[in-house]
Amino acid sequence: MLNINNLNKNNTYISIWLYLSLFLVSSLIFIGGLTRLTESGLSITNWEILSGILPPLTEKKWEEYFSLYKKIPQYKEINFGMSLAEFKYIFWWEYIHRILARLASLVFILPFIYFLIKKLLTFKQIVLYSIISFLFFFQGFLGWYMVKSGLISKTDVSHFRLSIHLLGAQIILSLIFFSILFRNVKKIHLNINSYLIIFFLILVYLQIVIGAFVSGLDAAKIYQTWPLMNGHFVPEDVFIKEFSDAKSYSSPSHVQFLHRVIAYFIILI
Repeated sequence: MLNINNLNKNNTYISIWLYLSLFLVSSLIFIGGLTRLTESGLSITNWEILSGILPPLTEKKWEEYFSLYKKIPQYKEINFGMSLAEFKYIFWWEYIHRILARLASLVFILPFIYFLIKKLLTFKQIVLYSIISFLFFFQGFLGWYMVKSGLISKTDVSHFRLSIHLLGAQIILSLIFFSILFRNVKKIHLNINSYLIIFFLILVYLQIVIGAFVSGLDAAKIYQTWPLMNGHFVPEDVFIKEFSDAKSYSSPSHVQFLHRVIAYFIILI
């Protein structure tokens, strides 16, 4: 009876851990979206893994961060003349995003190490949770890789890097979600419906990537009517054959059209 009670208790702890991780990653994606919408992502121009845990605590430190921001194109070309108070507003969004990313990583990785030491996980769970732990670390690198693209010659980040960063977060979220869903399933049987669901999920992930393109290119501003785009299903400046050319994925019109078409396929499925 004692062993059964301990087993149930351990399963409860693991469930709480996974659900908490799921909540934190979901919150991280939400805050990341707000950081994007408020154009705050470039407010912190360096990657301070440890020292960046604490926010600026003195006026001098605030001025240091602000002076670094003044050196990048976004300030010079878009936010020139911004006050320190306005800078603090965008700084806090990016700071919260980075702190939440650290918190989500620690909340997942530290309990995983504990459960690993206590031998409470199956081999498959160890492999899966090790992959997720690696992805948490790699996601931090991807975030900085994305930010760097907007610090030198552009006023915004690369939409390609933005999409990779967002997709990475979605993959982490999905892996945690499915680990909860199938944790007590011994064997998964695939049928025609299963393959349809897999195809549906692939389309959803693709839509997320193209959605990041739309956001990164401000492509939503090009055509603001539905269901037609300036009176046409295929707008006049979009040529289907051009989708074989990588340059078309940097065209706001092409990207918005593709985003709409994928949405129609998702609805049909």
